[in-house]
Amino acid sequence: MEHHVPLISTLAVGFGLALLLGFFAERLRMPALVGYLLAGIIISPSTPGFVADVDIASQLSEIGVMLLMFGVGMHFSVRDLMAVRRIAIPGAIVQMSVATLLGLLLAQWWGWPFAQALVLGLCLSCASTVVLLRGLESQGALDSQNGRIAVGWLIVEDLATVLMLVLLPVFASTLLGAESASDKSLWWTLGQLMLQLTAFVVIMFYAGRRVIPWLLWHVAGTGSRELFTLAVVAAAISIAYGAAAIFNVSFALGAFFAGMMMRESEFSHRAASESLPLRDAFSVLFFVAVGMLFDPAVLIESPVHVLGVVAIIVIGKTLAAMAIVLTFKYPLNTALVVAASLAQIGEFSFILAGLALSLGLLPEEGMNLVLAGAIVSIAINPLLFSAVQPLRVWALNRSAIARRLEARPDPFATLPMSTDSKYLKNQVVLVGFGRVGRRVADQLKALDIPFVVAEQNREQVEHLRDNGFAAVVGNAADPAVLVQAHIMHAKMLVIATPDPVDIRKMADTARKLNPEIEIVLRTYSEAEAQLLNRDGIGTVFFSEDALAGSISDHIQKRFAPENATIKH
Repeated sequence: MEHHVPLISTLAVGFGLALLLGFFAERLRMPALVGYLLAGIIISPSTPGFVADVDIASQLSEIGVMLLMFGVGMHFSVRDLMAVRRIAIPGAIVQMSVATLLGLLLAQWWGWPFAQALVLGLCLSCASTVVLLRGLESQGALDSQNGRIAVGWLIVEDLATVLMLVLLPVFASTLLGAESASDKSLWWTLGQLMLQLTAFVVIMFYAGRRVIPWLLWHVAGTGSRELFTLAVVAAAISIAYGAAAIFNVSFALGAFFAGMMMRESEFSHRAASESLPLRDAFSVLFFVAVGMLFDPAVLIESPVHVLGVVAIIVIGKTLAAMAIVLTFKYPLNTALVVAASLAQIGEFSFILAGLALSLGLLPEEGMNLVLAGAIVSIAINPLLFSAVQPLRVWALNRSAIARRLEARPDPFATLPMSTDSKYLKNQVVLVGFGRVGRRVADQLKALDIPFVVAEQNREQVEHLRDNGFAAVVGNAADPAVLVQAHIMHAKMLVIATPDPVDIRKMADTARKLNPEIEIVLRTYSEAEAQLLNRDGIGTVFFSEDALAGSISDHIQKRFAPENATIKH
């Protein structure tokens, strides 16, 4: 009996080939995403053999887009972005502008119309969330300051691309030079869109952040894992569809806001883990569907065009990012890591190119060039990451300029000469200015106890100094940082960071420089607290809720009069 099952055949062959080619890509130390794109190419109409149903694959890829953007929204943190905003926001804007300009000039040199050339440049300007996070994780740099800068930079690029997805349909007729697109109608359409977008954002922030956590709370109360997963997926897809149907907002933006609102729930971590398998599966289908749109003939017919696109992505964006980071006086190592992180394009470029193709703003060749550039840049990206440290060492050994860039003084790494002398003797050296460190600092300020903050976040240090506090930037495990905090004359060292490795280094360094210093430290682990107490490193506090208050009480006993009290 013959069955007409295009959906099943598309899923079966698409998933099967994606698994096989993704596995081989990983074995070759390339992202599995390359294998997924190749799987799509193999089952596309442009190659011989089995041809999957393009329409079905396209609809499935829309679900993939929703779930991808939902995941991006769940990991979006305004706090993380604000922590590196001084470099991430201008850096992303300048780099995207440079890449867009390079793409525009290159395409116009080929003879493309302005609109198509501009859209090609925009498609080449945004990096891949999936590839960047994978690359940073492979280097163990995701939680480092360099990693935070790269992720913050990427968040700004993502937000800018989301804005492009919203505005591109509005300006499509103008870019195409349609006669009907008068200035009045354009501004009227843009005004309507902005009102709809504003209404959607307001409803999501004021209603969504209450309704979604409330829904998850009650569904979780049933104890059914299936219902909880269903609630998460239903929220993502329903909000994305409702945003498009009611507010004329793209599926991608609707799903992004659904993820942001889901993050407000206390069940956000569970929601992320429960929906991850489904997100991953449909994300694979998205990349497979994108691969089906690629015509390999472009590699033979337009090899120079492909090389030009790859050069903009891998060389142009890399040099632009390095120049921006170095301009902000960050060291050479940071510039290399950030540049390697952003030297590729991915899912957002595909989404933007697909929208532009449907609007007539990008030719078929343009879509193929974007896909070719993505495949090549994604394949090259792991090599760039692995070359960062060898290149840095090579440059430092052979170039005086590189050595100056790597070791140039950071004005926030030393205390200003004008620092009040009260911070330089019998002070508290406070390592870390996170949630606990901030509360301890508030209590020290209330008791008028002088303190110097040692913090790795440069922007945080700059903010502290702007508000009149003494602070130095750097890892307090480095003796130079504690020296700058005048640890030799300090009365107490408070370590408000939970890293057990660095805690021991900091304590050892502090005792060598000041044998009489008292050390107070925190830990989230009871087992770690027992080990630290056994080693006699210092006074250890363990309790997430009462930690800051306990440390503050202890400090008060040493510094404040006996009858002073601290309000928690």
